[in-house]
Amino acid sequence: MKYGDKIIYMEGVIVEVTDGAVGIDLKGRLGYLKIPMRMLITDYEIKVGQEVGFQMSFIEQLSPDVNEHYITGKTSS
Repeated sequence: MKYGDKIIYMEGVIVEVTDGAVGIDLKGRLGYLKIPMRMLITDYEIKVGQEVGFQMSFIEQLSPDVNEHYITGKTSS
């Protein structure tokens, strides 16, 4: 990675709860994030409307090359 970490604290609101996932609208009109239920750390029953916070860095593209494994589903040797 060419750039150093810049960890940003972000907040959102839970807008969807299913058996295996939680949907979160990010504050500041930054989008929507859906995560597996196992990634949410909580001591409370999860409900729509609750606020969440997390730390995130920027996503950096690692290479201009396409990894064919993810396109065709084949394993590379």
